[in-house]
Amino acid sequence: MKNLTSVSLLIFICLISCVPQDHSVENWKKEIIDTELAFAALVQQEGIAKGFLTYAAEDVVLMRNKKLIIGKDSLKLSFSKQDNTSAKVSLTWKPDFVDVSSSGDLGYTYGKYTYTKTDSVGKVIVDTGIFHTVWKRQSDGQWRFVWD
Repeated sequence: MKNLTSVSLLIFICLISCVPQDHSVENWKKEIIDTELAFAALVQQEGIAKGFLTYAAEDVVLMRNKKLIIGKDSLKLSFSKQDNTSAKVSLTWKPDFVDVSSSGDLGYTYGKYTYTKTDSVGKVIVDTGIFHTVWKRQSDGQWRFVWD
């Protein structure tokens, strides 16, 4: 009887641990949204390069001008080659949707962005669109984007 009770308890614990914890998923979604909003705020405060380099994972991949930028070092190099001396730029965005895996290690967001550039002669160019970002939980528990 003692063995039956122990086995039953073990089975019960295993079953309980396999049930998805919806409250965890909601917490993870909130973490991702909070990270996305902090990322957008940093871009506004300190510039696009600073924001992107701060929130990018080491294995980040971005598509820009129909080309892939692979890895954080390549992203740094890409930003170093940009000439921002003759233009003022602004990038704003807000996520409209977030989802996260049941394991809490990957998530994604999408929403609308606005990129505004004022060129050297004062002409304002506005580009709007949809962004999609994939977030990955890092070993330190922080969310960093791996695709943008």
